[in-house]
Amino acid sequence: MSKRLQVCLGIMLMIFFIPFKASAMHIMEGFLQPGWAIAWGAFTIPFVVLGLFKINKTVKENPRVKILLAMAGAFAFVLSALKLPSVTGSCSHPTGVGLGAILFGPTTMSVLGLIVLLFQAILLAHGGLTTLGANTFSMAVVGPLVSFGVYKLVMKGKGPQWLAVFLAAALGDLVTYMTTSVQLALAFPAEVGGFAASLAKFMGIFAVTQIPLAISEGILTVIIFNAISAYAKDELQDLNLLVKEA
Repeated sequence: MSKRLQVCLGIMLMIFFIPFKASAMHIMEGFLQPGWAIAWGAFTIPFVVLGLFKINKTVKENPRVKILLAMAGAFAFVLSALKLPSVTGSCSHPTGVGLGAILFGPTTMSVLGLIVLLFQAILLAHGGLTTLGANTFSMAVVGPLVSFGVYKLVMKGKGPQWLAVFLAAALGDLVTYMTTSVQLALAFPAEVGGFAASLAKFMGIFAVTQIPLAISEGILTVIIFNAISAYAKDELQDLNLLVKEA
């Protein structure tokens, strides 16, 4: 992909992602019953603990990665703060976790994602403290795990690196919302049809807005990844954060 085309795509995506006012973000404060809020928080804790150990080890071995860690967190913060309103008690938005998962692994993004969601809940009223565990599990645990797995799978299959980055970011985004749909369907099963009917409703609503967003996030992540590779390629390879194309 030429640099001129990358710049044009970047400008188009920036215009597409210009935020506008919405009344909610992530699963909003107080939306889940206490039992579900506590359960999702408990499921999230082990990934965050592993992530803290991973970050500590990574920074000790390579102190220069602090800037890249901050950049990965900032990328997730900016993209996940952009939103499209829906009628489900949540909002559709890019997640931005794919890039960090590729560079540092999924558990590192669990910690960065938790920090991002905590700041958004406190400073922007996006999501909430009672739903922090559920939002962290979907966006900062499941999303990065899928992104990391897809990236490794494509690279192991000798696929082009740009395709690995695109699929990792796009599918990590989509699966995040599939997980949110499951969380909401479990908490609010339909009177007729129960969990399955509720899941079909949430999946249908999210898919309308999330599929084009996921594709856009995949393209934007490829552009950012290429920019990092161009300006810090030697450093990334020295730090084992960039996999050489076959």
